[in-house]
Amino acid sequence: MEFSRKQLTLCLVRKDDQVLLGMKKRGFGAGRWNGFGGKLEPGETVEEAVAREMQEESGVKLLGMEKVGQFDFEFHDKLGHILEVHLFTSSDFEGELTETEEMLPRWFDINEIPFEEMWADDRHWLPLFLEGKKFKGRFLFGENDSVLEKELIEIESF
Repeated sequence: MEFSRKQLTLCLVRKDDQVLLGMKKRGFGAGRWNGFGGKLEPGETVEEAVAREMQEESGVKLLGMEKVGQFDFEFHDKLGHILEVHLFTSSDFEGELTETEEMLPRWFDINEIPFEEMWADDRHWLPLFLEGKKFKGRFLFGENDSVLEKELIEIESF
């Protein structure tokens, strides 16, 4: 079996009792609400990548951020190919929300998060995120991106 590991970023911005999500308009995850993020460019740190992706996809410039989660995602039809996702959060930002070619940003009340239109793993870890916890996890996705296996543990810090 062939093995590979690709680092990706994800950011969820909070404002009071709201969280900023984006409707992915194209590419991987299209048609789902998600956080903002993506691939690292050569020589980029995960922090630099999440800041760049956030601004490119939403128009919002992060003025600070905190790492709160890390996941390994694997798909049953591509076993051995791990997507290592670094999750950040921020409530310190500036700029106007802007729809881009890739994302349509929208604020959601934390009691109205559209789980039915998100990745299946989100319902497992997003409540921990909303409680201010830090965590690591692993998810194996099956057909139709259903969750076949999950491991999720709270941690003290990164």
